[in-house]
Amino acid sequence: MDTAEEGRIYKCLFTGSVSSLLTLPLDMLSTENLLADCLQGCFVVTCTLCAFISLVWLREQIVHGGAPIWLEHAAPPFNAAGHHQNEAPAGGNGAENVAADQPANPPAENAVVGENPDAQDDQAEEEEEDNEEEDDAGVEDAADANNGAQDDMNWNALEWDRAAEELTWERMLGLDGSLVFLEHVFWVVSLNTLFILVFAFCPYHIGHFSLVGLGFEEHVQASHFEGLITTIVGYILLAITLIICHGLATLVKFHRSRRLLGVCYIVVKVSLLVVVEIGVFPLICGWWLDICSLEMFDATLKDRELSFQSAPGTTMFLHWLVGMVYVFYFASFILLLREVLRPGVLWFLRNLNDPDFNPVQEMIHLPIYRHLRRFILSVIVFGSIVLLMLWLPIRIIKSVLPHFLPYNVMLYSDAPVSELSLELLLLQVVLPALLEQGHTRQWLKGLVRAWTVTAGYLLDLHSYLLGDQEENENSANQQVNNNQHARNNNAIPVVGEGLHAAHQAILQQGGPVGFQPYRRPLNFPLRIFLLIVFMCITLLIASLICLTLPVFAGRWLMSFWTGTAKIHELYTAACGLYVCWLTIRAVTVMVAWMPQGRRVIFQKVKEWSLMIMKTLIVAVLLAGVVPLLLGLLFELVIVAPLRVPLDQTPLFYPWQDWALGVLHAKIIAAITLMGPQWWLKTVIEQVYANGIRNIDLHYIVRRLAAPVISVLLLSLCVPYVIASGVVPLLGVTAEMQNLVHRRIYPFLLMVVVLMAILSFQVRQFKRLYEHIKNDKYLVGQRLVNYERKSGKQGSSPAPPQSSQE
Repeated sequence: MDTAEEGRIYKCLFTGSVSSLLTLPLDMLSTENLLADCLQGCFVVTCTLCAFISLVWLREQIVHGGAPIWLEHAAPPFNAAGHHQNEAPAGGNGAENVAADQPANPPAENAVVGENPDAQDDQAEEEEEDNEEEDDAGVEDAADANNGAQDDMNWNALEWDRAAEELTWERMLGLDGSLVFLEHVFWVVSLNTLFILVFAFCPYHIGHFSLVGLGFEEHVQASHFEGLITTIVGYILLAITLIICHGLATLVKFHRSRRLLGVCYIVVKVSLLVVVEIGVFPLICGWWLDICSLEMFDATLKDRELSFQSAPGTTMFLHWLVGMVYVFYFASFILLLREVLRPGVLWFLRNLNDPDFNPVQEMIHLPIYRHLRRFILSVIVFGSIVLLMLWLPIRIIKSVLPHFLPYNVMLYSDAPVSELSLELLLLQVVLPALLEQGHTRQWLKGLVRAWTVTAGYLLDLHSYLLGDQEENENSANQQVNNNQHARNNNAIPVVGEGLHAAHQAILQQGGPVGFQPYRRPLNFPLRIFLLIVFMCITLLIASLICLTLPVFAGRWLMSFWTGTAKIHELYTAACGLYVCWLTIRAVTVMVAWMPQGRRVIFQKVKEWSLMIMKTLIVAVLLAGVVPLLLGLLFELVIVAPLRVPLDQTPLFYPWQDWALGVLHAKIIAAITLMGPQWWLKTVIEQVYANGIRNIDLHYIVRRLAAPVISVLLLSLCVPYVIASGVVPLLGVTAEMQNLVHRRIYPFLLMVVVLMAILSFQVRQFKRLYEHIKNDKYLVGQRLVNYERKSGKQGSSPAPPQSSQE
């Protein structure tokens, strides 16, 4: 009922009519649309709880990481740009992977050549001037500001430990004889309502009135996301208002009001930046990928517009998902480049493996214009890479091989597999399986290193790309470490800068992570330009090979099976990709075995043949039978009762059930590994620890495959036997038999879930009973030594180890 009330309050606030507000007390007592209101209320309460936890965590970030300097002192946020030059930790997030404006700490000019040696001197001079101006302007109110900040940091509205001790099961459920739980329900409803009013209702209506006043209401309504866009506009206007009020409070020297407004501005700014980094940037990448690949699928912008008009939410989610996958694999490739290239080459990209990586601290400390500049730079770089590796190769393929494109991705209504299931299978199974293999990653790393060595020697940039030889690296690293030590000794925080200065001093003690010097050749800018051109040509050729070779090989192999019939390109691409991988793997293995002799080769072939046979048996069981049974069970329990009426016959496609079953099995395995310790988790961990080389077929079949397959077969067969064998013997009508046959699977699922909930509640009530009994009657416990007695007394039961007084 609590969640239903929350849902109805939420609908009342956003209806916008006075009548809904007047009838709210009656609506809260109504039983109409109770299930829908409960589901909506659960979603609202979950969002409220997540937002509250995020606020508490953000406050901890500000407390431990230090507030920005403009918040600690009297300078407004848009005038404190000079102090943000060295406030960001060495890290970035999401779209800020193309982030840094300059290297974290360029080396000296004489023995070590840096990427931007002059910028550091200019920056140091600007920092000195800014520090002098800050000392002159803020010395009069520094004490008041620090006192206010200290009071604000030490302030705690609730004693959380005491509240946690008082919040027990009997008090929550009203089993202690009091009505305190009604007070808890009232406070939960009141606080959730207040939270919705402050963080959703007010920003939404601020944005709504602003859009109506500016005449943009029709454009926002045409986007099909009126509520989300209106709320974001409201938050942007709220952030601007907070900045203005913070500046006015600074002028009149209202220190506590200024700090409160500053903290509110930080909360709004971080929230908006999270939305931009996690939501907007991948969405832009996904749409740009779709636009650049239209010719590859023989589609037009009109088709995309029609799909968006028909299903806006699904379309936006799929584009966001594709954009997130693109950003993830781009970041993975950058991490691989860092393992090959000399540390310091990629100074303009954020190092995600940096232990000081803290994107939230950057969101707190850096000004908005720097985040906006990084966002625009990231969009340009990611968009340019899409143009280079997708749009341009498609144009070349259409010119050279006019009959190769478009890819066949159109499916008919009677197709056995849906396009979405195959895309999920390719993204979640095929690509991770290839990239998680150590050999594939090592091949890619070897190719990158070979290309780097070739480009380095051709352009005389070997020292710049890979560093000098080891004897030169050791002495240069020693010199860099000495310089870092000297700089760190001088980096003493100024008194009065508070926790922020101490935190930044800790962050900067490490200096640049593993920077190595290099030799700078003649015509260095020209060589760097030629290196970029060579890199673009290489990426273009690699993209052409990836777009043509797997699909061509897959089409050729599939033609032996299906003839001239058109096959979905995800089939052909996946088949060709695996064939190419197996070919390369076989060649590399044979090259590695050739120097060892014929006898060793035969022994290796025998061992690998046995291992492949075991792997095939395990794959048939765990990747074939289990996903098929799991997907069929999911179809019978969830999909068929929801999609097929009782007067129609459901159709089952084994291939589609298997494809979805693979995803379900992967999700269940991940949840099992993250959950508590039980037999299935232990078995899966043991199988992962053994790996493919040490695969134990008997253990896997006996401990994993047989129990799981037995449970799935029982879940499928027992309801069918009851519906088809037992129910007709009872003499019921044909309609009742059909109803039982179609609804027995979800009914048994509901019974199992209810039994699990009841067993969990029984255990909780037993613990509650023991806790109440111990609180009421237990005085203390005493340890008693256990002594085995001889003779007849030895057969008597042993004394208890603990006794109650």
